[in-house]
Amino acid sequence: MTAELVRGQNHTLPQTRLEIRVSAGTPVVAGATLGDERGTVRGIEWIAHPGSPQLPGLEVSQQAAADHRLAVDLEALPTGAHRVTVLLALPVGVGGPVRFGAVPAPFVAVTGLDGTEIASFTLTDLDAESAVSALELYRRQDVWKVRAVGQGYAGGLAAMLADQGVTEPAALAGTIQEAVTRGLARSVAPPPPRTPEGDRVRHATGSADHRPTAPPPAPEPPEPLTDPAATGPAHTAQPHTAPGPAAAGPAAAGTSAGGPINYAHPRRQHAAPPSPPPTAPPAQPGQPAQPVAGDATGWSMDERLYNQIWGMFEDLARAVAAYRSAVDFAESRMDQELDRALSDPRNRIGGAGDRAREAARAKRDELTSRAREALDRDLAQLAAEAAVVEPALPAAYADWGNPVWHVHRIPMEIPMALRIGDLHLPERTDLRIPLLVRLPLERGIWVDSGRAASEAAALMDTDRLRRLAMETAVAHAARLLAVYPPGEFAVHVIDPAGSAAGPLAPLVEAGVLAGPPAAGPGGVASVLAHLTRRVDLVQMAVRAGAADSLPPDLDTGEQLLVVNDFPHGFDDRAVTQLRYLADEGPAVGVHLLMVADREEASAYGPILDPLWRSLLRITPVADSHLADPWVGHAWTYEPLTVPPGSRVLEQVLAAVAEARRAAGR
Repeated sequence: MTAELVRGQNHTLPQTRLEIRVSAGTPVVAGATLGDERGTVRGIEWIAHPGSPQLPGLEVSQQAAADHRLAVDLEALPTGAHRVTVLLALPVGVGGPVRFGAVPAPFVAVTGLDGTEIASFTLTDLDAESAVSALELYRRQDVWKVRAVGQGYAGGLAAMLADQGVTEPAALAGTIQEAVTRGLARSVAPPPPRTPEGDRVRHATGSADHRPTAPPPAPEPPEPLTDPAATGPAHTAQPHTAPGPAAAGPAAAGTSAGGPINYAHPRRQHAAPPSPPPTAPPAQPGQPAQPVAGDATGWSMDERLYNQIWGMFEDLARAVAAYRSAVDFAESRMDQELDRALSDPRNRIGGAGDRAREAARAKRDELTSRAREALDRDLAQLAAEAAVVEPALPAAYADWGNPVWHVHRIPMEIPMALRIGDLHLPERTDLRIPLLVRLPLERGIWVDSGRAASEAAALMDTDRLRRLAMETAVAHAARLLAVYPPGEFAVHVIDPAGSAAGPLAPLVEAGVLAGPPAAGPGGVASVLAHLTRRVDLVQMAVRAGAADSLPPDLDTGEQLLVVNDFPHGFDDRAVTQLRYLADEGPAVGVHLLMVADREEASAYGPILDPLWRSLLRITPVADSHLADPWVGHAWTYEPLTVPPGSRVLEQVLAAVAEARRAAGR
């Protein structure tokens, strides 16, 4: 039975191998310090934080996230460590909340490795504090206990570390926040945080992750999906924001009750859905419940499926993280046991040393096997869920091979999101999660036409790779045209050298472009000037509250600029205008879809770094360059491809053209 603690209360721990689970309504930094018998931290080597996440017997998350799992093995702590203090802090300098009083109360639970809760603590009554000592595990007379602390610090992370006895706490706090900022820069936007008030129901047997169905309150805006290469660190992950299946973006605004839902943020405050989500048929005794499409919360089926895909992405990320952590722990434990055994001179002769090695390896194999069994169970459940969700997806969420595209009709309202690819992990490459981006787009997309680090790109001819990148951009433009109401989305193309005539043929022949592809310096300047003028006019009208004063010839629909082979054909003025559109355009409906080789574009030096960082990088071939926001897995991005011999792209564009003619656009 779980002990629900209040401040100052303690509870005996029945085991020494534990997980500490943190759940918050906004990304937080999680760390831990080790203390001696007097609670003193002996040095920075006794502090686990995102910049140095591992200590003997202790491992914390490497970046800020709304949920954390900290691994603790009390028996493996360094000699002299009698206390483990769990610390939480709000990241600074990233535009998020700056005090715990402005976010939902964090929840911390101590669990066994099987997920069974031992003790829990909700950190209430916080206000101006931006850092807090959540709880501590401490040893008294060879018995380990947990105590709820909840001590907040308005002075932030530095004040909290100083209270722990750390020397030069401000410098260490700066180092931690710098590591957090790097992590956020390469993370996928997190999905709606899972709170007792809002979550989707999972049908996994034996899971300790109970997920009620009421919608949660609105959070801070999530961070966007980004490529780690954009900010300097090596490719270790991305989601992101993705993904992961979804990167956040603003969408159609509406009222909070009695009208369209405001999709500005994934979490929304509104009444309960008018009808419950679909439920699976009753499970047979001893068998897991069968998954069903649309089992997440939401008013519409599109919203339920969107939230369900996010849940699948998070479940897969956490299941694999638990498995990898267990394997690493088993290896580390084996190494420690071997070191202890072989340091004893009595084990260096005879068969004692061999027996010690065999015993350590057997223990490692047992732990690894148990972890794999748990992972296989979770993966099987997710695969079953994916099998029922994929056929039920609407066109905007479906891949090109889904039959729904052959009966697609141009809608009268834009959907919540658009699928731009799939994500998978190496533990099971056939289990793929759709990567969704919210609509309208919050930022542009960079299709990298260069030789990326992936094997597929390295083996491909340069010209073939560039053509494939442009075909990818054309397919994304077609999907955007197909999911917007007639006349509410326009596509402009800049092709300075005219080298993309082949890939652009479907758009040109269907007559769905706003004008012929612009070529040469004059064409580039004309299109950029037109879109820059639109951004300027709409911005001025919005600021003045005079939307009716816009010129009658101004197209107020969403605009997409597709740029091929950047930066060829761009002078300094054109590059500056492009950066302006990337920064200011999304807020007023102007978006970029760049096709470029990052290495070639780097010739412009730091002038293009802000542009590169502001866009979501995808690739025309499979590449492991995206990371999730929870544990930083390296996700493999798979682009969407039209099935060989299929004419679905031409059919969709023909439907777009017909809908425009019918609407008089």
